[in-house]
Amino acid sequence: MGHKRGSSPVNTLFAWVRRQSMKVKAGMAAVAALALLVALKHSIEDHNHFFVASEVIHFAGILVLIYKLIRKKSCSGLSLRTQEITALFLAIRLCCSFSMEADIHTMLDFVTLLSTLWVMYMIRFKLKFTYMAELDSMPIYYIIVPAAILAVFVHPYTTHVLTLRMMWAFCVFLESVSVLPQLRMMQKAKMIEPFTAHYVFALGIARFLGCAHWIIRMYETRGGYLYLVGRGYLWIPTVFLSEMVQTFILADFCYYYVKSAVNGQLLITLQSPV
Repeated sequence: MGHKRGSSPVNTLFAWVRRQSMKVKAGMAAVAALALLVALKHSIEDHNHFFVASEVIHFAGILVLIYKLIRKKSCSGLSLRTQEITALFLAIRLCCSFSMEADIHTMLDFVTLLSTLWVMYMIRFKLKFTYMAELDSMPIYYIIVPAAILAVFVHPYTTHVLTLRMMWAFCVFLESVSVLPQLRMMQKAKMIEPFTAHYVFALGIARFLGCAHWIIRMYETRGGYLYLVGRGYLWIPTVFLSEMVQTFILADFCYYYVKSAVNGQLLITLQSPV
């Protein structure tokens, strides 16, 4: 006789977790995240590599979308608004990088921006008959305006001109909430297309790595990094908070994605409201 479907140890574990209270679930998630942070801290010497890995994973997520658009000839389930916001903060960050310091981050932003622009072109023109415009209805100004206002008052204090500093802050704040239209669209659709789920999961992993960098720096400096001299007393705490916000926005989705993948099923709906 074979094993009954869904009776594997992993499925049993997920079933047990599902029965626990939200307080217990939050505690277990915190312990798992802490264990992963400790492993990352001791396995990677240069913690700046977290940002490189984050950008590479983001680009890999875009490649998944490109594969979907070419192979499936459909952009169903994709939010054009999230792609537009992504292109905006990448373009601004790229301008700032060329003016401040061109490095590997600049190259990764450049290829990711080109890929994002191609995805936007396909959604707007080539595959527009499959685009669910009625579900992608979150106004962009709900995201752009607050980020711009915050950037005016909270930005790094460096030797660069004020405009560049505010632009850099703007793209940091914009990136932290750029995925909201996509999550909102998936919630309205009541169904999540697999390639879109892979893309959003890649964003979740990328943001966790970015957040891990900040948490480890805080730990190593016993919180002193929050008030690094020459950066301003609000800038670094606000950036850290932005990373945390985006990580928590995606954490719930990533939990259900992993659970569905382990069970050999497709992630059908987004459980929690956005």
